[in-house]
Amino acid sequence: MDIVIITGASRGLGASTALQAAKRGMGVILTYNSHAAGAEALVRTIEAEGGKAAALALDVGQVASFAGFRDRVAATLEATWKRNSFDALVNNAGYGLFNPIATVSEAEFDGLLDVHLKGPFFLTQALLPLMADGGHIVNLTSATTRVATPGVAPYAAFKGGLEVLTRYMAKEFGARGIRANAVSPGAIRTDMTSDALDQSPGFETQLAAQTALGRIGAPDDVGRVIASLLSPDNAWINAQTIEVAGGYNI
Repeated sequence: MDIVIITGASRGLGASTALQAAKRGMGVILTYNSHAAGAEALVRTIEAEGGKAAALALDVGQVASFAGFRDRVAATLEATWKRNSFDALVNNAGYGLFNPIATVSEAEFDGLLDVHLKGPFFLTQALLPLMADGGHIVNLTSATTRVATPGVAPYAAFKGGLEVLTRYMAKEFGARGIRANAVSPGAIRTDMTSDALDQSPGFETQLAAQTALGRIGAPDDVGRVIASLLSPDNAWINAQTIEVAGGYNI
């Protein structure tokens, strides 16, 4: 059984990815920051469907905590799967900020940097000793790296940096047979974005009109793609950014 670690998986895209991976027979270690109840409920759902999962707390913005997290991962692998390695890492954890460049504060900038670029860099570094040869890394980026959307400049810039980092990961880890790819979602309705979309229904209509398939995405639209990338069927896909956006602004 392959085992995947998915950060920020207590809800939204991460939760969908965890469910889709479990349905494909993978063991799942999912992380959460503040939403422990959601993470534990997801573990119970996966176990009720015959899968194996565990939830661990992690703040991706706190690099100093990563060594301790690696130790907890090692203990969980041994206790749950009788293994000393895992097979895939999905760097998904993140959050959004809508603020024009003229008013972004240094604290807001640094917070986004820590979670969306610095965090994935050093978390991957910390977990590499536990990753099995022939493993796979998937980094979640964003269609905003391709289509400029006013108000998300720092977020998009760091996601663009993560796309570049993905290619370097593929290059540097290739000797161990480890692949690295990025998945770039378009506009997605999740429990985190629903309130904002509901407050501006015209914005959702605009996004849907700019999308060839005529709607914005749902979490499973992305979760299925990530889980598919982790499967042996896609073992020759490497160093790519795959946009999952229904044909956004083409």
